[in-house]
Amino acid sequence: MTPLPKDEIARTLIEAAQTRTAVAPLTDTYPDLDFDTAYEVQDALVAARVNAGAVVVGAKLGLTSRAKQLQMKVDRPLYGFLTDDMQIDTGESLECGRFIQPRCEPEIAFLLGDALAGAHVTAAHVLAATEFVFPAVDVLDSRFAGYAFTFTDVIADNSSSAAFTLGGQATDPEGIDLRLIGCSFEKNGQLVATAAGAAVMGHPAASVAWMVRQLARRGRGLAAGQVVMAGALTEAVPVSPGDTVVARFDRLGTVELACR
Repeated sequence: MTPLPKDEIARTLIEAAQTRTAVAPLTDTYPDLDFDTAYEVQDALVAARVNAGAVVVGAKLGLTSRAKQLQMKVDRPLYGFLTDDMQIDTGESLECGRFIQPRCEPEIAFLLGDALAGAHVTAAHVLAATEFVFPAVDVLDSRFAGYAFTFTDVIADNSSSAAFTLGGQATDPEGIDLRLIGCSFEKNGQLVATAAGAAVMGHPAASVAWMVRQLARRGRGLAAGQVVMAGALTEAVPVSPGDTVVARFDRLGTVELACR
């Protein structure tokens, strides 16, 4: 079988993001795009961002709820990487015109005080390595028209990574059961959904641990100082200029993101 042109596939996604023009799913052209090759395309896409001057500052997880996995007909989550040009600082707004079809979702973010690596890592190791947790909003932007994609498509697309913001309250996770943290998510003052931390693989730290174990298969890990978005607690909502989303978390505080 002829190897798939990973760099060429990555360029397709980069150009889609740069021109803000959605494309057809990769699997329409490359039906043999498999799980491992999709992550290699993701690596090429992230490497291109780094070569252009960006710095990898963390990672994110997706499809961490059982309901989303059933919807996508998969049995595992997926992950992608965050770069510094995706960061929206506390109090700054989301510039919707930078993206094709932005959507927002509430998450719990982990700021690592220690590196994490190895096939043995569990949720307990993640919690021990975490300096602070934050309320967060993850901004998605699929490069595929209408968010129509297969599992391997979205892996290659760096898990629809677009932007992220952390709330202004840093919380030491010691003594907090993140499974029981309640979250309400609002758009323009209207309640969109409620959830608890357990919606993310039973425990948000278990989600991060899963990613570390997956990275270990590729001889990689997470570095101290990196931010890890553990996965969405609710469904994502589309946003446009003039919208505001607010995620309120028990004990962790509130994060608000205005769109322009």
